[in-house]
Amino acid sequence: MADEGNIISDLNLDNGEDTAPAAGIISQYVKDLSVENPNAPQSFAWQEAPQIDVQFNIGARAIEGEVHEVELKITCSSKTSEGTAFVVELSYCALVGMRNLEDQQAHAFLFAEAPRILFPFARRVVSDAVRDAGFAPLMLEPIDFNGLYVQQLQAQQAEAGIGEPAGHA
Repeated sequence: MADEGNIISDLNLDNGEDTAPAAGIISQYVKDLSVENPNAPQSFAWQEAPQIDVQFNIGARAIEGEVHEVELKITCSSKTSEGTAFVVELSYCALVGMRNLEDQQAHAFLFAEAPRILFPFARRVVSDAVRDAGFAPLMLEPIDFNGLYVQQLQAQQAEAGIGEPAGHA
């Protein structure tokens, strides 16, 4: 019975304040979209199978207080020996709200979870842009953002560990 008095203090709710960790998407938007069809109409007659190149990059920046902007940049190009059929460059963003997260959790949300949430929407924008340029829609393969994030952290840790004496961690 004497321990019951500690239950409320263990919850750490000062004056009813919500101190639980929280993160979520506030809004999403196309920040920049560029569609180039430089060799139309000749490119529509090309018979050679194109080489499709897809590149992506993730960025994040603080906006104000608990709000950050996450930017998923995707660049897709279709080329053959005859030239470039199309180039699509998309900057798809979200405003993300986070509070009471440790730095490591916040970083993981900004660079792994938020891009994972944004990707299906960005994928549709790219597909529609390619279709609207006169080509068959380009359906981007799913990307394992969480797996890539973990790989990148492991690579950074391995680089930081280079040159340390054996047996020291």
